[in-house]
Amino acid sequence: MRVFLTGGSGYIGRSVVPALLRHGHDVTALARSAASAAAVTALGATPVAGDLTDTAALRSAAAAADGVLHLGSHAGADTAAVDLAAARAMQEGLGDRGTYVHTGGAWVYGDTDGVVDESAEQRPPRITAWRAANERQVLAAADRGGRPVLVMPGVVYGNGGSLTRFFFTDPGRKNGAVPQIGDGANHWALVHVDDVAELYVRALDAAPGTSYLGVSDQNVAQADIVQALSRAAGHPGSVERITLEQALERMGPIAEAFALDQQITGARARRELGWTPRHLDALDDLAGESV
Repeated sequence: MRVFLTGGSGYIGRSVVPALLRHGHDVTALARSAASAAAVTALGATPVAGDLTDTAALRSAAAAADGVLHLGSHAGADTAAVDLAAARAMQEGLGDRGTYVHTGGAWVYGDTDGVVDESAEQRPPRITAWRAANERQVLAAADRGGRPVLVMPGVVYGNGGSLTRFFFTDPGRKNGAVPQIGDGANHWALVHVDDVAELYVRALDAAPGTSYLGVSDQNVAQADIVQALSRAAGHPGSVERITLEQALERMGPIAEAFALDQQITGARARRELGWTPRHLDALDDLAGESV
């Protein structure tokens, strides 16, 4: 099919575009700059000029597609408003002809009590608190004949970039030590970027109104992750324990998300979409990442 996506030159998008092409789809991708256009072209997609605030361009590109993947994000105080307006424009352009896949995130579930799935109560940290209202409106299009689907990745890693980069770029990091928030007993729900890319492709065939957690059932303690990152940094075992307050000062609001204790299953996507994550040794992968 003809698939239009936003965020094609971003971290996850750089894995999603090749995955779409491997499945035989034709891909167009939003490009807000010459550099973005060059990046998506190199991946094999056709660039469409515009950004997430250009709702006319989004609507037009979606109208020319059979399916849409919204991976892009807008930085700023108006993040929520821009995201919702972009989603509405693309859903309007696509209509009921194909699936619109919206990006959420596993962090909206906050601290979990054991292993949870999509049915769990959402208790998001500040950095993702805006998502729930947007996602309800996106999924509500199913009641009007639309075909919305929500994909909620966990902590994405692999291919030389991930959210764990915050631990390498922490401005307070000294002597190569990787920061650890608290005692490190909290768990992160991990997923390799190539695996979550495959989930996005499969979500194009999902039933309207469904939500899928993009996690590979690797619920790993932060302390173990930090040890792996210290090996990747070339300083095995060099870890600095910091408080949440220190982490907030050094990393910003995302520190609250990194301090969450989350154990999450992606069983629904496996069961309903046949999704089969292949990267199941996150600690080995993280330890081998280049910094």
